[in-house]
Amino acid sequence: MNLNFRKIHRKIAPILFLPLLASALTGIAYRVGRYWFNIPNQVANFFMVIHQGEYLGQPLVPIYVLLVGLGLIGLIVTGLSMTKLFGTNRPSPKASKLNFRQVHRILAPIIFLPLTVSALTGILFRLGRNWFNLPSEQTALLLRIHQGSYLGPHLRVLYVVLIGLGLIAMLITGINMTGIFRKRRTVTSDQ
Repeated sequence: MNLNFRKIHRKIAPILFLPLLASALTGIAYRVGRYWFNIPNQVANFFMVIHQGEYLGQPLVPIYVLLVGLGLIGLIVTGLSMTKLFGTNRPSPKASKLNFRQVHRILAPIIFLPLTVSALTGILFRLGRNWFNLPSEQTALLLRIHQGSYLGPHLRVLYVVLIGLGLIAMLITGINMTGIFRKRRTVTSDQ
């Protein structure tokens, strides 16, 4: 079963890399830009267009948010299945220096809960607003949780930055483990 989760994780991670990276970067840029730099509404709206996939057209926004959010939750579930948090796992090789795999394994148990909460509340906010016509009080609560607004204005920015950087670190270390960027050896044949 663990091997199947590993295969699923390795298959969906490269597909979600760019949408999740864009979401993390624009989420950070929006929150930091609004709070620290008082960016104009036009720039803030541009970040949200990318963050929510509005460039695909308004009818596809909830579908985009749903698919990317569920993909992130899928990565979290399959990734956690490979950690030692919930049972045994194959022993990791001892390395003398910190590598991408070790950083990925260290960050996973730290970042999984905030990422799960962020993904779930982002999905529920968007679907509640677009598909289920939830009252604005309910969707506002979901957005407050998604953005960490309950922490206050100063810590909210820090919360968004830490979650965003955590996701970016997981994406970068994860994509490096796939081997996509490794040089391929060319086979030479003697004639």
